Order: sequence, then structure tokens, then C-alpha cells
Amino acid sequence: MGPGALLTTGEAAVLLRSSRAHVADLCRRGLLPYVRVGDERRIRRADLEALIRPGLGPEELRDLWLHRAVAGKLVADPPGVLAVALGNLRRLRRAHPEGRAWEWLDRWEVVLGQGVAAVLDALTSSARYAVDLRRTSPFAGALTERERRAVLAAFAESRRDRARPMSAERREHVLQRV
Repeated sequence: MGPGALLTTGEAAVLLRSSRAHVADLCRRGLLPYVRVGDERRIRRADLEALIRPGLGPEELRDLWLHRAVAGKLVADPPGVLAVALGNLRRLRRAHPEGRAWEWLDRWEVVLGQGVAAVLDALTSSARYAVDLRRTSPFAGALTERERRAVLAAFAESRRDRARPMSAERREHVLQRV
């Protein structure tokens, strides 16, 4: 079941180790985004996991959206997109002949060498290693400027639809009740 999978309130309650009523209450109070499917609430697994262990800030989410778009292009044209990344790695190594940047360049080189599946994981995962890797992405130029703007506009629109942000204190209170 992927991060975009829709869960029932009962399934969400099992993952939260709480009751369905508690999940419904979180939804009503705007602490847990949901959609309606008929008369029932459905919760995206990613939203539930973000409530359990919040991880990505706004910039990291924006980067994730951009890299998911790159992943789409990678699936359609693996040799072309990988060539862009490898070319950027070579250019970055020349621009930064030594220093901390090499650690990240080395990591990207390993990921790129592991094939398309490993690259797709690094581009689309919410895991901390992937978030950190994307900060030094070698995929500049993989999206056209028009594609990049379209992704950023879609990201901005998605943020307007989300429930209000939760303060750290409120999140701790919610997690203590779970």
C-alpha cells in the first residue's frame, strides 16, 4: 500500500492504535486531512504517517514534488534523464574539486550506478536519506522551465487545500493521546 493509498477511519485507527471515533475527531478538528468517498471519510496514508512522525517541511515537500516530476520523466526516458544527472555530476565535481559536496556527489553516483529503480526511490521517497540526497540533486535541467513552473503551481495549490498547520505543541499533545 503506497503513501497515496486511501485508508478507512478504521484502518487509520489501527495504525494510530486508537479508536475510529478518535480518528474522526482528528478529521473534524482539521488535524488530519481527509477526503469524502460517498458518505465515508478516507485518509491518505501519507497524511496519517505525517501525523505520526512529521518529517518534511515545506521546502522538502516542494523538492519532493519536483523530484516526483523528474521521476515521471525518468520512467519515460531513462537514458536521457540519467545522462542529464551524470553530466551535472561531472560539472559539479569540476566546480567543487574538494570539500563536503563530494560526499553527496559520491552518494548520487552510487545511486545512479544502481539503476533506475534505486534512482526512482531516491527521487520519490520520504525517507531521511532521500530527503538529504535531494538537497544536492544532480537533476537540474531534467524538467523544462515550463514543467517546473507547472509542478510548483500544482504544489502551491495542493498546500492551499490542506488542513491548517499543526504547532509542535499541538502535535505532541495529539501524539500523547494516540
